[in-house]
Amino acid sequence: MKRTQNIKETLHRLVNNEILTKYECKDLITAVGKGEVNEYQTTALLMAYQMRDITGSELSGFREGMIELSKPIDFSEFDTIDIVGTGGDGKNTFNISTLSAVVVAGAGYKVAKHGNSGKSSVSGSSNVLEHFGYTLTNDQDKLRRDLDQNNFCHMHAPLFHPAMKYVGAIRKGLGVGTFFNMLGPLLNPSRPKRQISGVWAPFIMPLYKQVFEDMGSEYAVVFSEDGYDEISLTGGFKIMSNSGEESLMPSDLNMTTVLPLDIFGGDSAKDAADIFLNILKGKGSESQNAVIHANAGYAIQRFKPGVDVIECIKEAKESLISGKALEVLNGFN
Repeated sequence: MKRTQNIKETLHRLVNNEILTKYECKDLITAVGKGEVNEYQTTALLMAYQMRDITGSELSGFREGMIELSKPIDFSEFDTIDIVGTGGDGKNTFNISTLSAVVVAGAGYKVAKHGNSGKSSVSGSSNVLEHFGYTLTNDQDKLRRDLDQNNFCHMHAPLFHPAMKYVGAIRKGLGVGTFFNMLGPLLNPSRPKRQISGVWAPFIMPLYKQVFEDMGSEYAVVFSEDGYDEISLTGGFKIMSNSGEESLMPSDLNMTTVLPLDIFGGDSAKDAADIFLNILKGKGSESQNAVIHANAGYAIQRFKPGVDVIECIKEAKESLISGKALEVLNGFN
């Protein structure tokens, strides 16, 4: 791509609180991801967005640039969904998004999950899946076979985003969250048609809404009002989707409110793995199961946007009760 902007001028505009266009952001992040921007300028870029809120259009532009820099994966023959949270909520729940993804796959839907190792919890999606024998790879043929034969594949983010090497050390050195924390769940290199994403703060919801609408996705963005980046059932929660915005309570799903302790993920990777397996074996608590049913149900609804979520939750329950979800886990190799 021919560089159409001067990096110093762009940074000066950001310092002066100017809003960049979507294309300018795409162009800028492409320069960063190709190593054309020095570490001081990259630091200035990250900190500029600490000084003011990013817009949905800017986030969308950054996403497009990062996707074009990623290792390409073609799953166009499949109708897939990604189920992911931003992390950063500091709640250390069990692996709700990953378990929900396995349950959705058990219900017969194709899940192309994108994730990483744990950052705000003791065990991230990549950690727990690898523990159960899933091979972390960027080999397209292997991932396509996983989808075809087991309805599930997992893409470990570091294997697909070489551009991140130019910002990783800087982000770590800063020690504070940056807009890259918001970008992560949007960077699935296979570009799934459907996505459900949990966010750690309500201000992110309209940003994701714009990004997903720019992508043409069938989407849902979820936020629990007590700070969880998923439907925690610990209180009220919000859903923003193609059909609008809703504020709901667990009772609206015919479920009861659960306690934070009920969905705690444990103190070690072993604890996380034990909880994961127990739930899939049908030994999960009523609260653990309910949270999985809710999140998986809303994911299934992305395939059936006109169907009441209660019906979709029934499909999620059947996947778990019947052992179909456990079969997905047993299919890891």
